[in-house]
Amino acid sequence: MKKIHWLLLFLFLPLSLYGQRVSDYGIFAGVSSYFGDINPNRFLYSPLPAGGLFYRYNLNPREALRTNVFFGGLRGNDLDFKNSFQQARAASFSGTVGELALQFEFNFFPYSTEGKRWNFTPYFAAGGGVAFVNTVSFTYVPVIPFSFGIKVNVYKNIGLEAEYGFRKTFYDNFDGLKDLIAPSDVGWIHNNDWYTFTGIAVTWKIYNKLAGCPAYGEEGFKRKR
Repeated sequence: MKKIHWLLLFLFLPLSLYGQRVSDYGIFAGVSSYFGDINPNRFLYSPLPAGGLFYRYNLNPREALRTNVFFGGLRGNDLDFKNSFQQARAASFSGTVGELALQFEFNFFPYSTEGKRWNFTPYFAAGGGVAFVNTVSFTYVPVIPFSFGIKVNVYKNIGLEAEYGFRKTFYDNFDGLKDLIAPSDVGWIHNNDWYTFTGIAVTWKIYNKLAGCPAYGEEGFKRKR
């Protein structure tokens, strides 16, 4: 537990004391899914509800750092697939995954929720974190999160985002099937299990009243009301 407390401190304390006008807060809702020995290549396979919170520190209109806490369900069943190997094996599992992660985001276009209304940009993010897996057993493992999506400024300091995120793990036992794959099935997952988060997020800025609510954005974006 002490390690978890230190990790939380590392993820959420930095940058939170400087100017809330450069910070976004978000709520994420969507689905989670799994890649592994049962599902080697089917996207959005057997999705379950997922959700979470995140904090973003905007370095400039194109770059940001984001920390997140996400949770979701995972499941898989060999009988969902028609190949004879999986039909004979008939393995299945279900459980949950939680994630603490830090990602660097890059916006392809300059973006700010204090900028022009309906301002938008595609973005890509990558970083590192830890996943807490509770399927066949409970464990925590390092992960490399990758995400891509689109951000849209919908009203003043409010943004809307759509995101698909996939997580590379260094663990092969989400499903209880360690290195048990069909001899002919050499997938891009390289026998390690992956999981994904797909969904919609709402973000907002909470202005620091002592600093005032600026008429201009972080890097010269003028608010058009």
